[in-house]
Amino acid sequence: MNTPIAVAVSGGIDSLVAAHLLKEEGHALFAVHFTTGFEPPAGLPAAALPDVGALQEMARRLGIALYRVDLTREFKREVVDYVAGTYLAGATPNPCLVCNPRIKFGALLQWAGQKGARSLATGHYARVRRDADGRCRLYKGADPHKDQSYFLARLGQEQLQRAVFPLGGLTKAQVRAWAQRHRLAPAVSEESQDICFIRGGRYPEVLALPASPGRIEDVHGNLLGEHQGLHRFTIGQRRGINRPAARPYYVVRLDRERNRLVVGSKEDLLAPACRVTGINWVLAPPEAARRVATRVRYRTREVPATLTPIDERSARVAFDAPQSALTPGQAAVFYDGDEVLGSGFIAAPGE
Repeated sequence: MNTPIAVAVSGGIDSLVAAHLLKEEGHALFAVHFTTGFEPPAGLPAAALPDVGALQEMARRLGIALYRVDLTREFKREVVDYVAGTYLAGATPNPCLVCNPRIKFGALLQWAGQKGARSLATGHYARVRRDADGRCRLYKGADPHKDQSYFLARLGQEQLQRAVFPLGGLTKAQVRAWAQRHRLAPAVSEESQDICFIRGGRYPEVLALPASPGRIEDVHGNLLGEHQGLHRFTIGQRRGINRPAARPYYVVRLDRERNRLVVGSKEDLLAPACRVTGINWVLAPPEAARRVATRVRYRTREVPATLTPIDERSARVAFDAPQSALTPGQAAVFYDGDEVLGSGFIAAPGE
C-alpha cells in the first residue's frame, strides 16, 4: 500500500511545485492548509493569502484532496503567546523557529498522521539525508539565496524522520521554470513572508502589548529621554529613538530589570562572544569545544567561531571577529559546512 504524504500548502508557488514533484514521482498525496486566526476578514484583499476557492482549484488541478485545518488555538498558545512573552521579557522573538517544530511539524504533522500520512512535505529549501546509522542530518538548500535551513534548525530527529523537502536540491529559478513548464498557477500572487501573522503593523501594535515608560540612557548612564515601552525596540534598531545627536544612536541593550533603554554608537553594538541557551542539537551535543560557523540572523552569512559547551543545552560562542547587534531572543544556528549542527537562542552578548 502506498502510504500517503501530506503536503502543507500555503497557496504559493513553492508548496505547489513541491506537491507536483511528489505527484510526478508517483506518491499518494493529500494537501493540508492550516489557519492561524490571523487571516484577514472575508472580502479584504490579501495578495499573500489564498481564499478557499483558489486553494480548492489548485488541489483539483493536482488531482489531490485538500483539507483545511484550524490551528488557531495551537498557534495562539505556541507562537503568539511566545512572541508576546519574549517581548515583555525584554528580548526579540523569532517566531518561525518556534512555528516549524511546534505547529507545522508539531500540531499539523500530528493531524496529518491521524489521517494516515507517514510524513509531511513542505516547500522549504533545505535537505534531509540519512547517515549509515539511520539518523537524519539537516543540510542547507542548494540555492544559497533561498536556503531555509536556519528556520528548520530546531526540528528533532523524530520530526526530521518524517519531513520531506522536495525543493531542497533546486534553485528558485528552477522552481519557477518547472511551474511554467507544467502550467502550474499558484493561488496567491505574492510569496509569504517570514513574519506570517503580522501584516500591516508591528508585533507590539498588533498584539497590543502594554506600554511601560522608562529611561533612555547612553552607555555611560547619561539620561537622554524617556521610552514608551522596551518591547518597541530591538538590539541594533536606529529608528524610533528620536534623540538628536552628532552621530546616530542605536539600541545597544534592553535593561528589563531597570526598564532602561540603553543606546550608543554603532561601535558599541560589537561583541566578541555570546551565551546561547535552549540548544536543539540535530545529533548528539559536542563534549568539548569545537569550531563551527554560526549564523546569528537569517539574512546574514554565518561566521567562524569557537563553541564551548556549558552543558547539554547551552554554550559560549566566541567569534573570530566581533559581531554587531547580537540580540537576546534571536536564534544562533551552528553549521559545519552545509550541515546544520543545532540551534539555540542568544541569551546574553559579550559573555
